[in-house]
Amino acid sequence: MGDALSALLPTAPVSSSRPGMGAIPYDGGVTFRVWAKFPAKGKVFVAGDFNKWSTNANPLAPDGDSGYWSGDVLGAKAGDQYLYFIPGAPSNGFRMDPYASSIAQDKSGNMHAVVAARETKYQGGYSTPGWNEAVLYELHIPTFTTDASNTFDPPAGTFDSALTKLQYLADLGVNAMEIMPLGEFQGVSATGYNPGYIFAVEDTYGGPDDFRDFVNQSHAKGLAVIVDVVYNHLGNTDLWQFDGWFTPGQLCPFPHCDHVPTQGGIYFYQDSRAHTDFAHTRFDFGRPEVQQYLLDNTKRWLQDRFVDGLRFDSVVNIRGVQVGVDIVADIPDGKALLARINRELQQSQPWKLTIAEDLQNNWSAITQSVDEGGFGFGAQWNNNFCFALRNAVLPSDDESRPVQEIARQLSEMSGTAAFKTVIYSENHDRDDPGQGGGRVNEMISPGASDSWAARKRSTLAAAVVLTAPGIPMLFQGQEFMEWRPFPTSGSPNPQPIDWGLHDKFAGIRSLYRDLIHLRRNWFNNTRGLRGAGVHVLPVFADKVMVYHRWDQGGPGDNVVVVCNFANRGYVGYAVGFPNGGRWRVRFNSDAGNYDEFFGNWSSFDVDVDGPPLNGMPASGNVGFGPYSCVILSQDQVRNPMVD
Repeated sequence: MGDALSALLPTAPVSSSRPGMGAIPYDGGVTFRVWAKFPAKGKVFVAGDFNKWSTNANPLAPDGDSGYWSGDVLGAKAGDQYLYFIPGAPSNGFRMDPYASSIAQDKSGNMHAVVAARETKYQGGYSTPGWNEAVLYELHIPTFTTDASNTFDPPAGTFDSALTKLQYLADLGVNAMEIMPLGEFQGVSATGYNPGYIFAVEDTYGGPDDFRDFVNQSHAKGLAVIVDVVYNHLGNTDLWQFDGWFTPGQLCPFPHCDHVPTQGGIYFYQDSRAHTDFAHTRFDFGRPEVQQYLLDNTKRWLQDRFVDGLRFDSVVNIRGVQVGVDIVADIPDGKALLARINRELQQSQPWKLTIAEDLQNNWSAITQSVDEGGFGFGAQWNNNFCFALRNAVLPSDDESRPVQEIARQLSEMSGTAAFKTVIYSENHDRDDPGQGGGRVNEMISPGASDSWAARKRSTLAAAVVLTAPGIPMLFQGQEFMEWRPFPTSGSPNPQPIDWGLHDKFAGIRSLYRDLIHLRRNWFNNTRGLRGAGVHVLPVFADKVMVYHRWDQGGPGDNVVVVCNFANRGYVGYAVGFPNGGRWRVRFNSDAGNYDEFFGNWSSFDVDVDGPPLNGMPASGNVGFGPYSCVILSQDQVRNPMVD
């Protein structure tokens, strides 16, 4: 009798022996595993298409006393939509899978996790460039292109539509893309810095499988893919009070926050450390489960999605509590997490790059090795260089151009520091009017962004970026004079870049292409531009800046760059050179083939036979136009015994 009765009772749930987090398909079913440390009623379920959204048909079992819950659901399959159901948790108990790879969002904003098949394989056959050879191109998937087939309004760009421009980028000469955040967010248009679910790839862009295909095809074109990740805060998310548990009465103590709650539950700090100026959802980096969650996320991008590096948004808000411009407290747990991520990456995939956006005066500890007590990043964004460059090209008055500050920034990037920073004249932050920025050409000539001055001085800035040490980066559209800021002024959401300018400013685009080719030593006569050596000559009196770049030195390696930040040209300006002989002009930004309004200044090859000058052993007279840059190098000496 007892045996018959027990057969009628529901069996107790059994945890899964299969590894992994989230939804893991297997032949005949799907394993589900989730972290829910303090579920209000001690139960966790999974509901979805496979059980007609029943809230009790598929209970999960605890994995011992770890706080994780799991179970195998027979009949579930890839493509099924699902949510976890945790009685007593917010949203009537339905919770998004924090590890969801794919999320479906309808036009009403309702979101369901999707069991991802993960069928796209790595095609292989690709090697990332040396970071001294890299030229980055920052882009934002929904505004880099548009996709008319996208059913959302406006028809934002997708991975598929971005594929149509990969050959364009390869022809331009860039060999790495830095892509703004791809994590799933609520809504259909954003800059990407408000992710709700960092494991999912935004569905309106095409989701995880389309992204893997995008990476494979990028690699086939010789383009590395670096993805921006946001670990310092989240936007609207089910991770807030995920399992229903929180410490009540926790409020932000900073006056301007007006006592915003900091009681986010198991994923977040619940005291003053929760504060960021963006949201009060700073991850609790001290919890081992949260550390593992974020470490697993880096592996998802780098190992499962094949990307070549990660750019970490606002590192200062991971390693500390920043209120306005002040760092009011350190967060040692945040530093420990970042060091752990970088250490493990160096051990497993040392050729991949991590970039920090810390923006605290290029603090050297950010790129110092973990063994030496640093954070271990490969490079960090260099705002100081950007500000110095903009301060030299934006003013209308030549006397207001502090060229010496650019020289100082260049000198700081020599030797072992040469490729520790990413340099730029434009990026998504510096082009943001909300941060006092904008496109360089528009800021030079407001309302007349295609003026002679705007063309000349914006390309002068680009020439410095592409001939300086550091890892140079362009922002989408700057190479064809895109003038609208990012995001578009007066709107929280950016508009697609205007590809009509691509043909209108074909000459300017060619100028960028030629600079990039020289930077990458395509013609084997400017190797010094990807070397670690830089020496800025003491030439500033006429707003002229001269610097010598080299890798190993000698013909075909030594490069001399002459940049004129004044509205006057010179037929012959005495400049110091590292050695005598014939120096050839490889690039003249005033050349008429770049723009019909340029002066086509006579910048001829130079026979360097003059006396020592500017601390250099020889000198010669260089011609250059107003607001122009000239690049010179020597031909390689041929060995007749070999030729």
